[in-house]
Amino acid sequence: MCPLKPVTHVIFDMDGLLLDTERLYTEATQIIASEYNKVYTWEIKVQCMGMKGAMAAQLIIDSLELPLTVDQYLKKIISQYDSLFPNANILPGAEKLVRHLHKHNIPIAIASGGAQDSFELKTTNHKEFVSLFSHVVLASTDPEVENGKPAPDVFLICAKRFPDSPNPDQCLVFEDAPNGVEAGVKAGMQVVMVPDPRLAQEKTKGSSQVLKSLEDFKPELFGLPTYDD
Repeated sequence: MCPLKPVTHVIFDMDGLLLDTERLYTEATQIIASEYNKVYTWEIKVQCMGMKGAMAAQLIIDSLELPLTVDQYLKKIISQYDSLFPNANILPGAEKLVRHLHKHNIPIAIASGGAQDSFELKTTNHKEFVSLFSHVVLASTDPEVENGKPAPDVFLICAKRFPDSPNPDQCLVFEDAPNGVEAGVKAGMQVVMVPDPRLAQEKTKGSSQVLKSLEDFKPELFGLPTYDD
C-alpha cells in the first residue's frame, strides 16, 4: 500500500461500487449462457468488470464458445437488462459518502464503463442521488473515450471535465474491479478499492486502500472533511 495523500476531487465507478448492479449483470449473462448449457463463471466475470460493452461481449462469447456475433449477443443481453436494471439498489455506505462530500462542496463525478441507455435503466429510482454528481462519463457511449478500462481514458476525461480540471494526483478514485484499479493507477490517481469478497487478494494490488465496504471509508485520511457524526 502507498502512503495516502490529500485530494480535492473524487471520482466513483458505478457498477458494484455505488449500485448493486454486478449481481444483475451476472444474472442477465447466465440467462443467456444457460440457453447454450454454459456457465458464466466468476473467473470470466472478473476479466469483464469495467470493460466497454462490446469488448466484454467478445470475451464472454470466446470464453463460453457461444455461437453468437457480438451484435447478436448484445441484442440478447440488452433485453435482459431492460427488465433487471431498474431493480438496482444503492450499496451500503455509498449514499452517506456521496451526500457528505456534496454537502462539503467536494467535486464528485462518476466514471463508468457502461453505456447511456443502461445507465438510465440502472438509475431509474435514483435520479436525485445521481443529480448530486458534477458529471457522468460512460465509456461505452462517450465519443471521447477511445479505450475502456483498464486503459486510463475514462478517468482522465472525467477529471478534465470538472470545471477546474484538476491534475490526476488531486483525484481519488473509488473502484470495485481490478480493471478499474489498473485504469485509475495508470491515470496517476490514488484508488480506494471495495472488492467483491470472492476476489483473490493479489487482484487488489495497485490500490492505495482496500475496504470491505464504503461504510468503512475515513475521508480525513485523504484530506477530505471528516463525517459530522
